[in-house]
Amino acid sequence: MGIWNRFADFGPRQPNHALLAIPVLLIVMITVVDIVAPADIHLGPLLVIAPAITASFAGPRLTGAIGVLALAAQAGISLHDGTLLSRNVVVQIVALAVLTLLVVGYTLVRERHGQELAQVRSVAEAAQHVLLWPLPSGIGPLRTASVYLAAEDEAEIGGDLYAVTRTDNATRVLIGDVRGKGLAAIGEAALVLGAFREASHQHAELIALTDALEQSVGRYHGEFTAPEDEAGAEERFVTALLLEIPDDAAIVQITSCGHPAPLLLNPQHSVTALRLHPAPPLGVGVLSPSARTLDVFTFEAGETLLLYTDGVIEARNQRGDFYPFAERAAQWTECGPEPLLHHIRRDLLAHVGGRLGDDAALIAIRRAPTHSGHHLPRLIHTERA
Repeated sequence: MGIWNRFADFGPRQPNHALLAIPVLLIVMITVVDIVAPADIHLGPLLVIAPAITASFAGPRLTGAIGVLALAAQAGISLHDGTLLSRNVVVQIVALAVLTLLVVGYTLVRERHGQELAQVRSVAEAAQHVLLWPLPSGIGPLRTASVYLAAEDEAEIGGDLYAVTRTDNATRVLIGDVRGKGLAAIGEAALVLGAFREASHQHAELIALTDALEQSVGRYHGEFTAPEDEAGAEERFVTALLLEIPDDAAIVQITSCGHPAPLLLNPQHSVTALRLHPAPPLGVGVLSPSARTLDVFTFEAGETLLLYTDGVIEARNQRGDFYPFAERAAQWTECGPEPLLHHIRRDLLAHVGGRLGDDAALIAIRRAPTHSGHHLPRLIHTERA
């Protein structure tokens, strides 16, 4: 699974000892210049710059040590001038000591917050691995890879979701997007993932599996919607795409619940957006048995299915231009799943300037060579439930 490196580093500073030469050199220069300068020029107050600079790259101990060195330099300058016990010098030394203590206090608060943030990140990473289990690089005759990009600062999970399960002779894949953000979206994503992993082994047909997910989401909305949230409950839903890829047939079966259709990448730099017949998202209401459609397409050896959430195709640059997903994906059709997602992730973040406006998830699935030699038309058939 891709891990996201967009976080600002607010953690405890690891001191770079080479940088310590900067404040030390400043102290030496200010001390020397003050000593050789005329008697009416006093540069000692500038020594406060040294601990202030140190705080930008070091912790409280080194910052305090530089502050003590600055105080010693101030005392040395005054001793050389014979003014050590004068009122002005005493005030300067006290002021420098107070400012040094304030800077050290700032570094202590920063490190404490950094430690708390590190704990939050650790919990987020653990929750991510619980909810979004890392996809195996190989599952049956398939090669897979995934990437999750969270829009929230200091978060690794959100409302986007994906999962893969194995049946006796096929692989089932889910990718979805919970409307909304925050803990409520994460909770609903956890529900859908758990229901999918369990129901995948209980329903032989993909549409029956989708209906089971619809029932789970409906129960969740009914049982966990607070009275004050009932007005907005009608706007809570989950877009989802469910796929079944048999081991012994070069096809893929897909049912869509309002989710963007996947791209099919051919090694010859051909990219096809599969044309699906989507039903409404999960959670908008109980559908009639004939409302869902099962679309069946060929999925040959060497081809790659690229699944994604709308955070990818709705990503904008500073000019407001959407990310040209299909066009960019066509550049890397020969790549395996992991290199393909590596290229797309880097290109997507470059397009938006390093910060997404919404969570984004991607899954790449490539069928390894099989013994099947027949070729079927792109769209085999469409089935109504």
